[in-house]
Amino acid sequence: VQLVESGGGLVQPGGSLRLSCAASGFTFSSYIMHWYRQAPGKGRELVAAITTDGGSTNYADSMKGRCTISRDNARNTVYLQMSSLKPEDTAVYYCNARRLIPAVNYWGKGTLVTVSS
Repeated sequence: VQLVESGGGLVQPGGSLRLSCAASGFTFSSYIMHWYRQAPGKGRELVAAITTDGGSTNYADSMKGRCTISRDNARNTVYLQMSSLKPEDTAVYYCNARRLIPAVNYWGKGTLVTVSS
């Protein structure tokens, strides 16, 4: 099982980034997908979630209106499009795949997003 995030980097405040997470080794379309982030010295927090068919999404209040989660089940990939980025968005962003029954939870290794001028 692998979840490989990409697309992180250094961006100026107000800028945009699109993160990708490529999944392999499991039935991607059967898993709810999430993006989490962990800022330096803080706990991991949920950024966005998307259901198995992409029909429903959920966002953290801090990111509502500034990001969009999407998925391509044919490509086994989930995306996080972020805009109007702020320095406080600086964090390692992690991809997570979750199945409820049976309970299964997979994590990627993360990609660093740094928002700075």
